[in-house]
Amino acid sequence: MKTKKTFLLAFIFIQLSCFTSKLTAQKNNKIKVFTTAENSNLKLSLSNDLISNNNTTQQKNAAVSIKINTEKTDQTFIGIGGAITDASAEVFAKLSPKKQQEFLNAYYDKNKGIGYTLARTNIHSCDFSSDSYTYISEGDKELKTFNIEHDRKFRIPLIKRAIETAGGKLTLFVSPWSPPAFMKDNNDILHGGVLLPEFAPSWALYYAKFIKAYEKEGIPVWGLTIQNEPMAKQRWESCIYTPEAERDFLKNHLGPTLEKEGLASKNVIIWDHNRGDMLETRANLVFSDPEVSKYAWGIGFHWYETWNGGPPQFETVAKVHEKFPNKNLIFTEGCVERFNPAKYQFWGNAERYGINIINDFNNGTVAWTDWNILLDQNGGPNHVGNFCFAPIHADTTKDELIYTPMYYYIGHFSKFIRPNAKRVIETISDKSLLSTSFKNSDGQLIIIVMNQSDKEIVYSLENQNVKNTITIPAHAIQTVVY
Repeated sequence: MKTKKTFLLAFIFIQLSCFTSKLTAQKNNKIKVFTTAENSNLKLSLSNDLISNNNTTQQKNAAVSIKINTEKTDQTFIGIGGAITDASAEVFAKLSPKKQQEFLNAYYDKNKGIGYTLARTNIHSCDFSSDSYTYISEGDKELKTFNIEHDRKFRIPLIKRAIETAGGKLTLFVSPWSPPAFMKDNNDILHGGVLLPEFAPSWALYYAKFIKAYEKEGIPVWGLTIQNEPMAKQRWESCIYTPEAERDFLKNHLGPTLEKEGLASKNVIIWDHNRGDMLETRANLVFSDPEVSKYAWGIGFHWYETWNGGPPQFETVAKVHEKFPNKNLIFTEGCVERFNPAKYQFWGNAERYGINIINDFNNGTVAWTDWNILLDQNGGPNHVGNFCFAPIHADTTKDELIYTPMYYYIGHFSKFIRPNAKRVIETISDKSLLSTSFKNSDGQLIIIVMNQSDKEIVYSLENQNVKNTITIPAHAIQTVVY
């Protein structure tokens, strides 16, 4: 009898210990919540007061449940950043030294700012340049006059300072908008046209010369896209490639030329245009052909497929990721079009970013690139009047920086998810919230939650045996850090 009593007491003690440990884990589980919300002062603000532990009397009933499965992961994260265009660099140069440093810290310092780790830049001019230019004399098929002197005035100094502020490393990829006019059938650097076959070798070598010239300046180039928006005839710099033409240029010219020039390690990105059927078409054509697939690291895409009023086609990203799991998906450009200074603080612009970033990551994207990092009070400069929004604008007449809600929404991802993180699979019980999760290489767990509704929502966040209840305000985004 005494033995049975002893056993019973021991059993009760063990159960109580386990129960107490579980409560302690819930109570002492150290998490941080950062919030940005409309109609409030919350801008990437630490807001742990929005957490209520499940063992307290103040517990709120959760309307949505988010469950994290840290044992199941998907793609490896590369980075988040924006394009350092001629326009961005020209505006930056007009700022005072104090404002220049503030701007650099805002984007590239992970402690003082939002910690960008990725960048894109243009190979000679694009629409966000003050004028059209190339790096050679017109008609120089042999590229004997090639030089990047133009970029040394504004763009190269800004890229170097961005790299320095980012801690000495920035993953940079480069993109052309058009070959020089004489290489195209319309003899025009603008208005579409196609690359003439006789100039394909010269144009392929042009990429290699650009990469080598930038690296000689101390700017490492991680990768390149073949052509910005290859199915768009624009009034600015543009060039058309059919799927077959892009495939053949990579297979017969660009890929072999990069190898010959000692640049085989550079990551080549095909497509660089919108989500949708063509994203799948390009992926199928290139990735299914071993002779050309060996040159292609992955496929890039933009978000402008909504131009005709349709919804974002995130499902095509998922299809490509599922069919070609060994290839990479990268978002290469997106911005809010049609600049209007009255909408600097329009919250819907920020929510567009949140919706796209979360869905792209949840469908297998490894990196996400915004368009211009900086524009002026007119949404430019842009030599064809195609003025747009950027997350940060500068009023160069007042030496002021204007931070839009887009900046803070992007920061909820870029500041906390670090390169080499793994996306963690999660389940969410209700579509009233959007969410994505990552685990950094140091073990830190990052969950981003977004609320587009007009009401605050209480949700529970379950990670293994730990459960927390968190309130997210209306029209807000949160980053939860474990």
